[in-house]
Amino acid sequence: MSRLIPAAERITRARALIQKARELTAPSEPGSVYFSYVAQVKDLLRQARDLIKFIPNMPSATPEMKQAVADLLKEAEEAEKEILRR
Repeated sequence: MSRLIPAAERITRARALIQKARELTAPSEPGSVYFSYVAQVKDLLRQARDLIKFIPNMPSATPEMKQAVADLLKEAEEAEKEILRR
């Protein structure tokens, strides 16, 4: 059985995953290497979203946590657009 991860730690981990996606080095050449890069970016951002998407539905979530989650979800969406435009 997996252990329960507190909401604050989930938010911290999601921020780290978004930052990790931003730090991936984009390939200089098109082709299959670029598809692998896109898949890595999308996977990291999906993991970040999955970590935090249910926090607003938790009874213990404070309004500040809910706002942080909304901001992170928006940041993940913007990061995906920004990273994949390169």
